[in-house]
Amino acid sequence: MDASTIPTPAAPAAAPADFESLLAPIVDRAYGMALRLAGNRDDAQDLVQESALLAFRGFHTFRPGTNFRAWFLRILVNCFYMSRRRKRPEQSLEGMEEEAPLLHLYVQTYHNGMHGAGRDPAREVMDRIEGEDVARALHSLPEEFRVVCTLYFMEDLSYQEIAGVVGVPVGTVRSRLHRGRKLLQKRLWQAALDAGLAATTVAVEEDE
Repeated sequence: MDASTIPTPAAPAAAPADFESLLAPIVDRAYGMALRLAGNRDDAQDLVQESALLAFRGFHTFRPGTNFRAWFLRILVNCFYMSRRRKRPEQSLEGMEEEAPLLHLYVQTYHNGMHGAGRDPAREVMDRIEGEDVARALHSLPEEFRVVCTLYFMEDLSYQEIAGVVGVPVGTVRSRLHRGRKLLQKRLWQAALDAGLAATTVAVEEDE
């Protein structure tokens, strides 16, 4: 069974006593995920607490031996979507800055001596700037792109695992990640410039 598959109630039930031992090692990373999604510490703490409560109540559906972190992250993502719907409608793409060409960040890192051979340029920049700058860049994305980009870049989940967490087909994950990556590029590069990690921005032709 794929690690990201969420087990059904028919699967062998986990013992409630195991819940805390499984949650403790991942709670800090879950909070980091919640902070990038929610954008502030209070909402992130509320999100993790609500997710933990729902996870505990539904722990009988977790199948021992499968990926607890992916199982818990799916609950956290669902809680995030529900909390956003309660507060205000989902962010619209209208009025957002124009997407950067697909190779924008690749060209910028290359011309500024920051390009790591074989590395994703977005990861290259994220590794060099402050975590708060990364969080702000991710939080600026519309929710559907923010979730998949955070799971991919910060949680290192595969497309298949993200599909299991978010509950959408792998093709949808790929599409959202592609669009989110294009929206992220200018934000990440501006953060690199502000941090003094780069000196110049070069022109990049639009991709087809």
